[in-house]
Amino acid sequence: MYDPKSMHADDFINDGEVKASLKYAEENKDNKELVRSIIEKARECKGITHREAAVLLACEDKELTEEMYSLAREIKQKIYGNRIVMFAPLYLSNYCVNGCVYCPYHAKNKTICRKKLTQEEVKAETIALQDMGHKRLALEAGEDPVNNPLEYILECIKTIYSIKHKNGAIRRVNVNIAATTVENYKKLKDAGIGTYILFQETYNRENYEKLHPTGPKHDYCYHTEAMDRAMQGGIDDVGLGVLFGLNTYPYELVGLLMHAEHLEAVFGVGPHTISVPRICPADDIDVNDFSNAVPDEIWHKLIAVIRIAVPYTGMIVSTRESAKNRERALELGISQISGASSTSVGGYVKPESPEENTAQFDRSDTRTLDEVLRWLMELGYVPSFCTACYREGRTGDRFMSLAKNGSIQNCCHPNALMTLNEYLDDYASPETKEIGKKLIERELETIPNEKVRRIAREHIADIDGGQRDFRF
Repeated sequence: MYDPKSMHADDFINDGEVKASLKYAEENKDNKELVRSIIEKARECKGITHREAAVLLACEDKELTEEMYSLAREIKQKIYGNRIVMFAPLYLSNYCVNGCVYCPYHAKNKTICRKKLTQEEVKAETIALQDMGHKRLALEAGEDPVNNPLEYILECIKTIYSIKHKNGAIRRVNVNIAATTVENYKKLKDAGIGTYILFQETYNRENYEKLHPTGPKHDYCYHTEAMDRAMQGGIDDVGLGVLFGLNTYPYELVGLLMHAEHLEAVFGVGPHTISVPRICPADDIDVNDFSNAVPDEIWHKLIAVIRIAVPYTGMIVSTRESAKNRERALELGISQISGASSTSVGGYVKPESPEENTAQFDRSDTRTLDEVLRWLMELGYVPSFCTACYREGRTGDRFMSLAKNGSIQNCCHPNALMTLNEYLDDYASPETKEIGKKLIERELETIPNEKVRRIAREHIADIDGGQRDFRF
């Protein structure tokens, strides 16, 4: 029986419930009255159930699908406005003891170059990222208790936070590392991390165990229950995700939303972010070996349905996707993207090369951060480097409560404009700076609270005069 309040993975990701939901969706995909009732329910911005989301995904009616897309755009604008949060991954080590068949870091891969950053190299990578203008990182490392123990991750976090170069500083470090213990999650919390991120890869247990034949990651329950332990350890912002293409996408959607429902039921707050990567080419990995590839049209629909189902959850797309696909994804619900990413260990200081390939996957969007920001602003978005919510304690249920009543607009929007102004003054090309300054002037007028608008104007003037890092 499906029990979202159970702490056991097989209960809150119940295979029988997933299959029953998919059967229900297939039986009702042409039920226009039901589909419209779900869409109308979703307009309240309170979300929908995993079973209702399955119905929307299964519906093939073009008119109703366009209504879903329109609603996804409406919800995103209401909750997030036109802000897009920027970040970059930082790969610390690609040593790994797992046997994941879809990842080039798997232990049996003898063609990839293995590398682990020293603290001096971490410092150099951090400075390189600061010199681009980044303020928020996501740390990545393979699972290897000898080469990548938690103590190494903690030391890297300490190093990153200690680097202040020119006007640069990394203000928030998110962490994407293997499932661990409550005690270790407490240590990560004490180190000042932002969001703990862990992709489930696939929620189908049978398929999961085949895809992870060896290594600690083979343990489906330990991996799936990681977010429970993270929250028990005090980390109230967690990030979910699947790797679309490993299993059938309807199953993954339902499993993903059941996981979100579980966290909400047990801890009172769902995932802070959801990532939607698709499997892509990489060293020793042939995407043709995976028969569940998700085409662009379906991927876009998945994004729209997730945005409708969990309106207050941030959604992330990486440089795996092309600029064209990212543009469509932004429209339908994505609120965070990476820019100028390197998926190699040490790739920001030393460019990737075929002779020393350490990359986890191939990038489709290889533009510079300045080019990405200019592109976003030309599309009408406000790139944001804001990390104020973490530092002001607006995390977990405190963030969600503000988001649900709309008050977050009086924090996020002015903070986005001020951090964008920092970037423009410190790092932007003349063309990007000109576009950005005009955008900021227009966007200041949209801040609903007059007092907040006035203070934001004053501090943007202070930023122009040299002051940094004011925040609401």
